[in-house]
Amino acid sequence: MLAEIRRRPALAGIRLVGVDGPAGSGKSTFARALASASGAPVIEVDDFVSWTDFAGWWPRWEQEVVEPLLSGRDACYRVRDWERDEFGTSLKDERKIVRWAPLVILEGVTTTRRAIADRLAYRVWVEAPRDECLERGLARDGEDHRELWLRWQAAEERFFTADGTRSRADLVVRTTRGEIS
Repeated sequence: MLAEIRRRPALAGIRLVGVDGPAGSGKSTFARALASASGAPVIEVDDFVSWTDFAGWWPRWEQEVVEPLLSGRDACYRVRDWERDEFGTSLKDERKIVRWAPLVILEGVTTTRRAIADRLAYRVWVEAPRDECLERGLARDGEDHRELWLRWQAAEERFFTADGTRSRADLVVRTTRGEIS
């Protein structure tokens, strides 16, 4: 896969790789493995998104991540404050800087959406059975988050269906009970 990514044209000197799919499918695990193999930095949607705002974070992602990287600059952004405002949209005061590199991995829900697809060198879709995604999410966040997870999964399904996200993937990875295929 890395050889294929490196054969793809670089846009403004950079190859952006999107790792997308439903929450709990294994995107972060896959992105970390790809980063380890390639030496590329990873920028996570979890630094932007919130439980209560499925899509409103995207303009900030474009402005603070995508545009700078495609202009040869570092990405510099404020991170969601999950500790002090788990259910809100607050940002931490400090900024995170991800240095420009010839390969950068963008990981998280909707990172390969139609609005960015033509600027990505490679698009990975990671999926797992919906009940397993829910199980993984509740193991991480707690049973008291069940209703949030169910609402989130419904929003994802609507978005991915309308956007046709999976159909643009260069690679589909399926994870089931810790197995990758």
